[in-house]
Amino acid sequence: MQSTDPPAASLSADPSRALAGTPPIEARGLIKRYGHVTAVDNVDLTVQRGDVYGFLGPNGAGKTTTLRMLLGLIRPDAGVAKLFGRDPLVEGAKALAGVAGFVEAPRFYPYMSGRRNLELVAALDGGGARNRIDGALDTVELADRQGDKVGGYSHGMRQRLGIAGALIRDPALLILDEPTTGLDPAGMRDMRVLVRRLADQGITVLLSSHIMDEVEELCDRLAIVRSGSVIYEGRLDELLHSTGQRYRLRTTDDERALEVAAHQPGVGDVRRDGDGLSVAADEDAAAGLSIALVDAGLGIRALVPAAASLEELFFRLTEGDANGAAPSQERVPA
Repeated sequence: MQSTDPPAASLSADPSRALAGTPPIEARGLIKRYGHVTAVDNVDLTVQRGDVYGFLGPNGAGKTTTLRMLLGLIRPDAGVAKLFGRDPLVEGAKALAGVAGFVEAPRFYPYMSGRRNLELVAALDGGGARNRIDGALDTVELADRQGDKVGGYSHGMRQRLGIAGALIRDPALLILDEPTTGLDPAGMRDMRVLVRRLADQGITVLLSSHIMDEVEELCDRLAIVRSGSVIYEGRLDELLHSTGQRYRLRTTDDERALEVAAHQPGVGDVRRDGDGLSVAADEDAAAGLSIALVDAGLGIRALVPAAASLEELFFRLTEGDANGAAPSQERVPA
């Protein structure tokens, strides 16, 4: 059965009313329990103006619950969340000035056209929202389908219509909860291009996702959550460089190279990686390794620096690394 819920109106927005000099999002000590289950456990977040901020974690990690608390949709058991310096639980709808987006999937009247749904959203918002409908439809590339009923839209089109509904509110902060979930590869690519374009226009974006490639491609700062707790918050580039230098190695005999590297001073965490090996080493240790490999009669096809991927670091943080080290619980200050 198709939903008859009202249009996915995101949240009231007017960036001119957003308090100057305050972070778009600042949360401290958020806790939410459901019976004996702690869904969100002492979460701290700071999203600065201009950030494309990734909120990364596996399904069930507490991301959506945290977003609902940030927006005042549910009350935390402890802690406080502010949007542009305002607490939604204290100031109500006024705290949502400058904020738009959707939590979980956007919903619309399926028997109405895309444009008519946006007109209803604009009527709720008032002001000049109706005058921004055409621009929003152009931005999400739905102008040529605006007259079609939403019931005939693909999943990706509905996601883009949800963003259009947010854009007619002229937001300073855009909150997107898993916007590419359920999309095919082409739809995921198009959604990422759209998010990047909006960020380039100066909109601060909080992107909640469990897709690491998506966060690595789009975000400059991020928080990683696991079982309701933040285990890393900070710059993405600092995280990617936090594990020290790594090298990718390919030789004429990688089996033998694996043995040589494992016993070479200054070389650690030697592992297979695709069609070669990955080793942790500084420049001096890498130079020593190259000499040792030649002395062992091996030809070096490649020995090049290689930064760790976000996926690799995510699993090290949440599951322990290849050497069995426990997940790190340290946070990098915002």
